[in-house]
Amino acid sequence: MEKDENTKKTALRSLRHLLSIKTLLLVVILALIAAGAFGLGTYISSKSKTTKIGFENIGELATQSAYCTEVNVTEASREMFGIRIPFTQSKYVYSYDVVLKAGYDFEEIEWSENEKTIEVKLPEAKILSSEIDLDSLQIYHEEESAFRHITLSENSEALTKMKEKAQTDAIANGLLDNARANAETILTGFFAGAFDLTKYEIVFTDK
Repeated sequence: MEKDENTKKTALRSLRHLLSIKTLLLVVILALIAAGAFGLGTYISSKSKTTKIGFENIGELATQSAYCTEVNVTEASREMFGIRIPFTQSKYVYSYDVVLKAGYDFEEIEWSENEKTIEVKLPEAKILSSEIDLDSLQIYHEEESAFRHITLSENSEALTKMKEKAQTDAIANGLLDNARANAETILTGFFAGAFDLTKYEIVFTDK
C-alpha cells in the first residue's frame, strides 16, 4: 500500500514537472508571436572595419573642375545557345554625377627669371581626380530577375566605365584647355606676390 502511495507521489511530481516545462514553452512561443506581431521579429547586424587609412602630401594644382551627369544601362540575363531565356533578365537604367578636377603637379612646373622676363614652362594639363557623387543617384528603370542578379563586380565595372566616359566628355568639351588658361591666371597671381609685374613680363610655354 505504501509502495503504491510512493508511486502516485512520484507520478504526480513528474506530471507537475512536465506541466512546468510545457507552460514555459507556451510562454516562450507566445512571446515570439507577440514580438512578430509588433514588428520585432527581424534582427539585422552590420559591422564595418577600417583596414587602412593613408595620408600623403599632395603637390597638385587643380585649376579646373567639371560636373558630368552620366546615364548608364546595366543589363544581365541567362542565355542558352545564344538566346536569352525569358524571365531571367535584370536591367537598371540610372545616372550619377561625376566630379572631375584637372590641373598640374607642382613638381612638373618649371620657371626661371631672365632680366625682365619670367618664363614658366607648363606640362600638359591632366585629370587629377574623378569621383562619383553617390548622393546624385537617379534611378529611371529597375528590373531584377530572381534567376539572374547583377553582381557587385558587374556594378563596379559599370561605375568605372561611367567615370571613363565622363572624362572623355569633359576633355572633348575643353576641360584641359580651360585648366591651362586658369593655371596661367593663378600662377600670375602667385608671381605678383613676389615680383613687380609692371616691370616683368610672364611668358608661358609648353614643357
